[in-house]
Amino acid sequence: MATIDHLQKVSDTVWELPVTYKNGMRVPARIIATENLMREMDEAVYQQISNVATLPGITRYALCMPDGHSGYGFPIGGVAAMNVQNGGVISPGGIGFDINCGMRLVVTNLTVDDVQPRLKEIVDLLFQRVPAGVGSHGFLKISRDDFRNVVEQGARWCVEHGYGWDEDLEITEENGCISGADAGKISDRAIDRGYNQVGTLGSGNHYLEVQVARPEDVRDKELAAKFGITIPNQIVIMFHCGSRGFGHQVATDYLQVFLKVMESKYGIKVLDRELACAPFESPEGRDYFAAMKCGLNMAFANRQVILHRIREVFSEIFGSSAQDLGMRMIYDVAHNTAKLEKHTVDGKERTLLVHRKGATRAFGPGHEEVAPRYRDIGQPVIIGGSMETGSYLLVGTSSGAQTFFSTAHGSGRTMSRTKARKLWHGKQLQRDLEARGIYVRSTSWAGLAEEAGAAYKDIDEVIEATELAGISKPVARFTPIGNVKG
Repeated sequence: MATIDHLQKVSDTVWELPVTYKNGMRVPARIIATENLMREMDEAVYQQISNVATLPGITRYALCMPDGHSGYGFPIGGVAAMNVQNGGVISPGGIGFDINCGMRLVVTNLTVDDVQPRLKEIVDLLFQRVPAGVGSHGFLKISRDDFRNVVEQGARWCVEHGYGWDEDLEITEENGCISGADAGKISDRAIDRGYNQVGTLGSGNHYLEVQVARPEDVRDKELAAKFGITIPNQIVIMFHCGSRGFGHQVATDYLQVFLKVMESKYGIKVLDRELACAPFESPEGRDYFAAMKCGLNMAFANRQVILHRIREVFSEIFGSSAQDLGMRMIYDVAHNTAKLEKHTVDGKERTLLVHRKGATRAFGPGHEEVAPRYRDIGQPVIIGGSMETGSYLLVGTSSGAQTFFSTAHGSGRTMSRTKARKLWHGKQLQRDLEARGIYVRSTSWAGLAEEAGAAYKDIDEVIEATELAGISKPVARFTPIGNVKG
């Protein structure tokens, strides 16, 4: 019998695998999706999310967001909250190798009429100033010791050294620096891989995009205005990247540690070695938590330096300061994280370690962790689509408590990178996109082919699912016109 036959329909957007589905499940596994999206998910998603439901300390549900697809250990789109006072574990597979892969969104006071005549010049210069691709190195030349300071101080280090504005920190998740990061818990190999990569996009699905907020795509004009979207056909800039090779090495190092101690020292057996874990309150768990926070901070710093370079490019091309061009951040959100948060479970407030892998934190109005300027409306949520379609700005909702205030992070792949490369050629794809008004620069034709729009789910359907489920509310849709691809 196919897994899909075991799914129980809880509502039009909630599907559940009960604890009886698989031996060892401690809680049900829930998929947040429309029926169409749920049926598009690969079988591995069901197996992975039900495996997650067997982990010690998991609370309420193992969850998968509407953009879910198979990943390492957890599905991408996976969310799991662990009760750390009750043996809850921390698992690198629930955070991802690209720690704090995330999104940053910036408004301008430019319109498409201002930008279109100079679009190629803008994208070409962005491609030059923001290095992309595997192994790319940034313009920021720092020592290994300086980098240790960066990973403990995050975006704050960048602003203090002239790479940004004070207000950027106010509208970055965790104010751009999560406390408790300890560079003493990371390997020399991780330092070697990361110290020259600050200010770089990387490869895969990472990108830097020039987008337009068309009047007909602004879903909530009042909310949009509070985020600075007030001009018809306003230009915004969105980019997506993380902690590069540094985060990958941190995850790799601690996976090996956990595989050694998980069963022999703590008696934890998992259904999949990719779910290697350790009790959060163990020495190994605490060490990884402190090292993982260094990955979070590296990614915040990386995106901060990229923003600095973007402001330089626009200032140079338009002959005005970034301030005069209105290049202010809307927000910076993290996707691949584990954070200690307070949530109400069975009527009691509990401290939980919430793993979000390819999922966005989405606190509702009034939540104390929402940036003060947005607290009355809820946390901004940035969800990127493919380079051919569009992306969204949303806002968290009070009803998001059902998913520990988590929502989708992107459109989600529907096919492998290998299959995409067989179906499309990057050079032809670039020509096709340009004919449709989207100018793309990429470091690799193969990499471009992997990111073809048809390799992803329909972003509009993913957003519709999040709205119908009540876990986030759309504010505006953005259409791409220029893209730098890793």
